[in-house]
Amino acid sequence: MSNYIFELSDKVTRKSVSYTNRFGIKIAADLYLPKDFDESKKHAAVIIGAPYGGVKEQGSGIYAQNLAERGFVALTFDPSYNGYSGGEPRHLSSPDLFVEDFSAAVDYVGTRPFVDRNQIGTLGMCGSGGFAISAAQVDRRIKAVATVSMYDISRAQANGFKDSLTEEDRNAILDALAEQRYAEFEGNPPALTDRGAPIGFDDNTDPIGREFGEFYSTPRGYHPNSITQFTVTSSLSFMNFPVLTYIKSISPRPILFIMGEQAHSRYFSEDAYELAAEPKELYIVPNAGHVDLYDKTDLIPFDKLEAFFTENLK
Repeated sequence: MSNYIFELSDKVTRKSVSYTNRFGIKIAADLYLPKDFDESKKHAAVIIGAPYGGVKEQGSGIYAQNLAERGFVALTFDPSYNGYSGGEPRHLSSPDLFVEDFSAAVDYVGTRPFVDRNQIGTLGMCGSGGFAISAAQVDRRIKAVATVSMYDISRAQANGFKDSLTEEDRNAILDALAEQRYAEFEGNPPALTDRGAPIGFDDNTDPIGREFGEFYSTPRGYHPNSITQFTVTSSLSFMNFPVLTYIKSISPRPILFIMGEQAHSRYFSEDAYELAAEPKELYIVPNAGHVDLYDKTDLIPFDKLEAFFTENLK
């Protein structure tokens, strides 16, 4: 289990761990601890979810490492059916499963003798931002939630980017997925979404595609487990099941939304912020795009995250 896109800090230790979620899927995770960690005391913990299509060796590991440097117990994991976690068929995704992965991580860290069960927070990047919020809606063990470059995958799948799908578009997608179900039931391999990493891109690639390509398909962010593809029939679940329906119920636990000033995904964070009840904060990173906040440590507001979790996990 290697191929990390970042160097391990000499201020932390990293341990490969695993545990089983309530669906019986074995989850592969990395536990980061400060180098001078005192296991005889109780500490606050933060669980970090990778971007939709990402794995723990990429951006979420960078966040976990930096939070561990600042004194937190930090855990990041590969989602069910992806990365080094279990589950067949590979590259399936599901709102219920990906939300459950956060609560399973709470199960794990909350049973470590050096973690205070009343001091557990979550941080979700990109699609995991929506899943982290959704988990907190029903899992009151989560005391504070932060999102970075949040995507609401259910909304994106059901309505298209910036809610551009017409009813005719949506029905055509559903009809195609219905036919794909027949094909797979009759023995064909699960079809994956178009073009995974590594993919070629050039000056003519659409700006959003190029932004993701420059991360997932170059040495900057490439990892063989992060092909950025999912089974196409996974879309059915997301199109049917919203993830942020009960966001108001998280209050009075706080939510921090972090987004880049230039992010194409801004509307997801802005709309979720409007839906959420107090306490809540929308923090805008100047001159940053969506993917910039995956790995560019000079732009990522770690001081803000440290202050947020220090204040709210005590």
